[in-house]
Amino acid sequence: MRTVRNVHNLLVTGGAGFIGSAFIRYLLKEVGEFFGRCINLDVLTYAGNLANVKDVESDPRYVFQQGNICDELLVEQLITDYEVDVIIHFAAESHVDRSILGPQAFLETNVMGTFHLLEVVRRHPHVHFHHVSTDEVYGCLGERGLFTEETPYSPNSPYSASKAASDHLVRAYGKTYGLSTCISNCSNNYGPYHFPEKLIPLIILNCFHNKPLPVYGTGSNIRDWLYVEDHATALWLLLQRGRSSETYNIGGGAEWRNIDLIREVIHIVAEEKGLAVSGLEQLITFVKDRPGHDYRYAIDSSKIKQEMGWHPHHSFHEGLRATIAWYAANEVWVEAVTSGAYRQWVETNYTRR
Repeated sequence: MRTVRNVHNLLVTGGAGFIGSAFIRYLLKEVGEFFGRCINLDVLTYAGNLANVKDVESDPRYVFQQGNICDELLVEQLITDYEVDVIIHFAAESHVDRSILGPQAFLETNVMGTFHLLEVVRRHPHVHFHHVSTDEVYGCLGERGLFTEETPYSPNSPYSASKAASDHLVRAYGKTYGLSTCISNCSNNYGPYHFPEKLIPLIILNCFHNKPLPVYGTGSNIRDWLYVEDHATALWLLLQRGRSSETYNIGGGAEWRNIDLIREVIHIVAEEKGLAVSGLEQLITFVKDRPGHDYRYAIDSSKIKQEMGWHPHHSFHEGLRATIAWYAANEVWVEAVTSGAYRQWVETNYTRR
């Protein structure tokens, strides 16, 4: 019988970002058996937003620390001060287009950031290290097949290459130094609080404001979509029961061509806002394709389903409708994260260590 890992005090890197904040909200609002501390370490880049965790900021179990994951002294201090026994590592540069334009930041954060965290764990080997990664490390699929945990790595963008490198570091440190590590590779996440540069929130918000709906190439690229709250439930299970030195794939089982996804968003927005579908469809604008654009991603999640009994609780249509409704109700949040006001507020209220 597998031993359950008792999670007492948890260090979350990148907990003000999209997926990290969803995990923190889930942990503190939905997980009844968590009685420890949740320490959120985030440097607060453009995609890190403390409004994402506003719902839990007054929870006595929650601690926020602004800082860089490359700062080993700070990470070590947090581990010591709060008696941390688990690190879950979300902090990453994650936008493929940005990695094409400026790859250096992706190497510094995704590779060297992970390295510095692992160096701290090497000095504190009682700490279990869970690394949150992406299906993009596996490369590109054709019309058939699924990514499994045994699929060879074949990254095709600076972003996916940096994540592949960090995955290999985690695996190597676990093997070489006998550390307790686990890796999860997820499909494309979507849901509330997603930064507006990503496809689904971009299309939703452009529909709201009658702006062009950009589509790369012919829109035939296919992605497997995972509702972010379902991802959070999977990660909590893995923190407790995931086997050390193992990899687990987490997918939503919802494959959509980009153009079909955009049309689905159009139909829901038109229904919710009382707009004409034809008018929104005229906003679709085909643009030059992204360099090295992978054709298809799709994940086989059977391992985590069989070992943990996990499965997505939200159908794609339920999750998409909930996401559209959230953006409709939270345009103040959108305005804040897309303006300079939030960055100025951070600099005024927090001093970098």
